[in-house]
Amino acid sequence: MKIKHNYKNLKIWQKALNIAFDTSDILEIFPKKEQYNLTSQISRCSISIPSNISEGSSRTDKSFNHFLDISLESSYELSTQLLIAHYKKYINNEELIILEDKISE
Repeated sequence: MKIKHNYKNLKIWQKALNIAFDTSDILEIFPKKEQYNLTSQISRCSISIPSNISEGSSRTDKSFNHFLDISLESSYELSTQLLIAHYKKYINNEELIILEDKISE
């Protein structure tokens, strides 16, 4: 039996979309030398989180759970990449903490 979820009503999707927006804003100040490296990785990763939630919402519950797992994996990847950006001084402590809190939530 196929059960569909309206992803736009899911709080997890809404929060993930906000993370993608916030991340996109932060990436605007990254140095150009990172455009094809860290900036690209962070962008793809942050977009992957809400994208997998919405894609999985059209599937069965079992399959939807799999897509939620992929989103969770992407959130861990994003956290790691943000730590690297912080280490390289592309983002400050406050930005890191705010994003990490949103990702943890």
